[in-house]
Amino acid sequence: MHPDQAQVHPRERYFEDYRSGEVFEFGDRLITAQEIIGFASDYDPQPFHLDDEAARHTPFGRLAASGWMTCAVGMRLLVDHFISRVSSLGSPGVDEVRWVRPVHAGDRLRMRVTVLEARRSKSKPDRGLMTCLNELYNQDDALVMSFKGLGFYRCRTGLEER
Repeated sequence: MHPDQAQVHPRERYFEDYRSGEVFEFGDRLITAQEIIGFASDYDPQPFHLDDEAARHTPFGRLAASGWMTCAVGMRLLVDHFISRVSSLGSPGVDEVRWVRPVHAGDRLRMRVTVLEARRSKSKPDRGLMTCLNELYNQDDALVMSFKGLGFYRCRTGLEER
């Protein structure tokens, strides 16, 4: 473990600095009706994402953000607060995307990331693969979305130094 791991911001970490079980919390993103409608107009033009009156006649009860918009907000929070700018090598994908509760205008979202596993690559020892549970919560601490993300991270040290 890097001696100053506790002081190293996640965005400055290398693969060796992450440990299974670590939890990070960050973000405070206000969701507006304008961005819900704008996103839906471009990418998910279903009536309950576009019009508050139409949404009243659905299980949502009022204008609701597209789940894909919620994913995009979560990704922005990850990029701004968690994904390392010095070691991130991209992602092979995500698993188990769940939209648990609708997101509405006026909601404030924050992210909790739990490192589930961090393992060094056997075929490419200059990197490791990290699996994280990413959970997005609203202002009432209610879970609105979760997904498991995979990410490749550059190692600070070579295999010979381990």
